[in-house]
Amino acid sequence: MTETDIVRHIRSLAEGGYRAKAVVRGIGDDCAVVRPEPGEDFVFTTDFVLQDRHFTLDTHKAGNVGHKALARSLSDLAAMGSEPVFCLVSLAVPEELSGKWTARFYEGLLALANRCKITLAGGDLSRFDKVIVDVMCCGRVPKGRALLRSGAKPGDSIYVTGELGASALGFATRRGRAWNRHLRPEPRIEAGLALRKLRVSAAMDLSDGLSLDLHRLCLESAVRAELLPTLPIAKGASESQALNGGEDYELVFTAAAKKKIPARLGGVAVTRIGFITDGSPGEITRNGQPLKPAGFDHFR
Repeated sequence: MTETDIVRHIRSLAEGGYRAKAVVRGIGDDCAVVRPEPGEDFVFTTDFVLQDRHFTLDTHKAGNVGHKALARSLSDLAAMGSEPVFCLVSLAVPEELSGKWTARFYEGLLALANRCKITLAGGDLSRFDKVIVDVMCCGRVPKGRALLRSGAKPGDSIYVTGELGASALGFATRRGRAWNRHLRPEPRIEAGLALRKLRVSAAMDLSDGLSLDLHRLCLESAVRAELLPTLPIAKGASESQALNGGEDYELVFTAAAKKKIPARLGGVAVTRIGFITDGSPGEITRNGQPLKPAGFDHFR
């Protein structure tokens, strides 16, 4: 199968799926053409998915890799309170994976894209000795309304969507609901849109573990955090997996103490897990003890 054959197949899959009004021209030209509406901001993110770092060919089917590659970037859009618009996907594969594996990768990716209403508008294909994926996603928000990490203030409450530790449990056990959660994470797009409408003070997604990601949010906001003793830990997961496991792709956010936060957002449970205080920027304490940011760091 030639590159032209692969592109033709990808294009047929993409054209049969969701097409955002803003995407004037998609696959088939040197660049995609996208036209924002007046009064909108576009937000952009990009994420790698690397063989033997984020997945292995023995444990992850091609469709799972495609799903996860898009879900990671969609989770970033959710954290900004943005509506998905389009994505660009760059994929490099070994020669032996350029046929059925590549087709199933895009089938998995596009199934999620259609469900989350984001258009595959282009990308790149190449050959390499391992699978490398880079997904760039674009979302839109009303001008000046994107949710940021830098808005948390002393007195704010800290909340999290869903449960923590399921992905880490799944990675450790490779069975059951937790394993499926690791293979096919669900980006919290609807919850993120609801948070933007609620005008919460700060938000980010949990990709590297609560202890590290909340630390990053506190650094950006120049505040410290105190976590409550109880957390919404997934059934079977340990406290360490909930705090440090990573790849939950839930949303952590802050809101003024007087603001009423619903018990569910976008069909997902919401739990208050702590509060923001003055103090050393980035510091987190729990049960009166410092909590070290021990989540996943590529360069640690």
